[in-house]
Amino acid sequence: MNFKLTTLLAICAMLAFGTLEATKSVEAADTKKQAAKKQAANRKATPVKKVAKRVESQDTDNLLLKSSAVLVQDQSSGEVLFEKNSDAVLPIASITKLMTAMVVLDAQLPLSEMLTIGHEDMDTLKGTRSRLKVGVHLSREDMLLLALMASENRAASALSRHYPGGEKAFIAAMNYKAAAIGLKDTHFADPTGLTAANVSSARDLTKMVAAAAHYPLIRELSTTSERTMHVDGRSIAYRNTNTLVRNDSSGWEIAVSKTGYIREAGKCLVMQAWLNNRPVVIVLLDSWGRLTRIGDANRIKRWIENASTNASRPSAALGRGPAG
Repeated sequence: MNFKLTTLLAICAMLAFGTLEATKSVEAADTKKQAAKKQAANRKATPVKKVAKRVESQDTDNLLLKSSAVLVQDQSSGEVLFEKNSDAVLPIASITKLMTAMVVLDAQLPLSEMLTIGHEDMDTLKGTRSRLKVGVHLSREDMLLLALMASENRAASALSRHYPGGEKAFIAAMNYKAAAIGLKDTHFADPTGLTAANVSSARDLTKMVAAAAHYPLIRELSTTSERTMHVDGRSIAYRNTNTLVRNDSSGWEIAVSKTGYIREAGKCLVMQAWLNNRPVVIVLLDSWGRLTRIGDANRIKRWIENASTNASRPSAALGRGPAG
């Protein structure tokens, strides 16, 4: 009897121990399974996160442009290739002089007529200097050249004063022209751009540059590299304010060019240039560094040229939109 009881107790103990071990095995298996799932989840999450960051870096401002407002447009198709704050209304400084030139040429005034620099043409707003002394006589065409190529403020002022009705009528004609070519964010208060009241948006300025490109003389004068002027018996050398125009090795083919600067506007640059055999308008406003607008332009050029040879990039289809 005692033997049977002892045997029975031993059997119960073994069964209980086996159940406990089985439970431990199941729990250990569950623990291992959960750990494996966690490791697998971690392995999957890491590359997804990295890919997301990589895509984001490709889709956002890869160009690292320093200008506050930018618009790049394929003029043949009308396709906007890149934009940044393109609707911001900002002072445009001497970009103004493109409109000044258009208004002068629209009036069909004699280009050979001699104009005189007067005291009224002196800059009393910013105090900028000029090598065109009061009393200097130059032809209207030479005044246009200096205004567009060298951004000469007194030349631009003299052009407006010698307009039928004087400067007031000239400024009215500038704003009328702006409305006529569809500029909605643009207003002019003077012909030079010295005042911060001359404002526009990058989107508007693409239209203004495109309009200016229809004037052969604006294309010629704004892209003249340098010119020596004979003024009152002395020779004065003037150079284009856009270094990309002056540099033959820059690789640029520029059809229209204008720079601008006042403190309120920062460094500005607009161009119509041929890239990949297509006319492209580039507008750069409020660039903070001395050379950053030039750096921005070169980055845009490389970006467009690289895109044309890389079909995998979204911008590779330059000019594929409908003509218009």
